Amino acid sequence: MKKTILILAVTVFMAGAMLSGCRSSAEKAENAREKVQDAKEKVVEATQELNQALNDSIQQFRKESEEKIITYEKSIAAFKSLIAKETAENKARYEKKLAELEQKNSDMKKKLEEYKEEGIDQWISFKNEFNHDMDELGKALKDFTVDNK
Repeated sequence: MKKTILILAVTVFMAGAMLSGCRSSAEKAENAREKVQDAKEKVVEATQELNQALNDSIQQFRKESEEKIITYEKSIAAFKSLIAKETAENKARYEKKLAELEQKNSDMKKKLEEYKEEGIDQWISFKNEFNHDMDELGKALKDFTVDNK
């Protein structure tokens, strides 16, 4: 009789363990699904924040660059009035240089207007190249009246 009760107790214990084990796996699967869903939502939210930050960065950069371009246009106009007083030889040379600088300035303006968002890596590359070109144009305008004799 003790043997039968012992076997029955072990059987009931094992059945209970199996049932509770199955239930726990289902709960684990549901918890995993919830975690995956939460992670997906966080990725979507982070992507939206990144895109917004990129758009803000682009708009800010465009505004600053347009201000530089306008400043350069004003400098070019000022130089045009200055070279009107020069001798014919210097005037021709300065007008040629000024035309080149004016073309570079308009090319930079066009390049900025035509930029399309293509991703962060392309934006960083464009921004670095554009800044370099703008700095070169600024140096050229600064050195416009310097005579290298």
